[in-house]
Amino acid sequence: MNIVHTSIEGCFILEPKIINDGRGYFYESYNKQTFKQVTGLDVDFVQDNQSFSSKGVLRGLHYQIGDAAQAKLVRVIQGEVLDVAVDLRADSATFGKYVSAILSADNKRQMFVPKGFAHGFLVLSDVAEFAYKCDNYYNREQERGIRYNDPALGIDWGFAAEAVIVSEKDQLLPFFFEAEY
Repeated sequence: MNIVHTSIEGCFILEPKIINDGRGYFYESYNKQTFKQVTGLDVDFVQDNQSFSSKGVLRGLHYQIGDAAQAKLVRVIQGEVLDVAVDLRADSATFGKYVSAILSADNKRQMFVPKGFAHGFLVLSDVAEFAYKCDNYYNREQERGIRYNDPALGIDWGFAAEAVIVSEKDQLLPFFFEAEY
């Protein structure tokens, strides 16, 4: 497994070792020991989630606050997405900045999103299956979000605004400077 550091400390891309042969391929999508060895982090993932979406669906930007904050390890099983993580750590030099990466079934890359980040993704392919591990359980009371198209964040989703499909809930999320972190 190879680690690719992003411009924001703590948020990185993992590239697995893929074994190809005449039958297809095999790779280990997660191994706690390898993850710790490569990243130096001892993360205890407790919940796996998966979603299926069509082209243009944007989910996010979501996070949880307080003792319900979550780190996530995200990947795409089918299709392709633009994955985005926004730094919400008030004491960070990159507070309010974001990183993005193309994650796909073809490249098998994964993004680690640490606690203190908002996360979202936009489906670029006809359909996408998105899977992620969380180190904390879902908590409705501590769930928060930021509007995906907030000009203060300036996220380049690379997609026509009128073609983006966003849930009503996500359309009503607060802007960055109004949100609770």
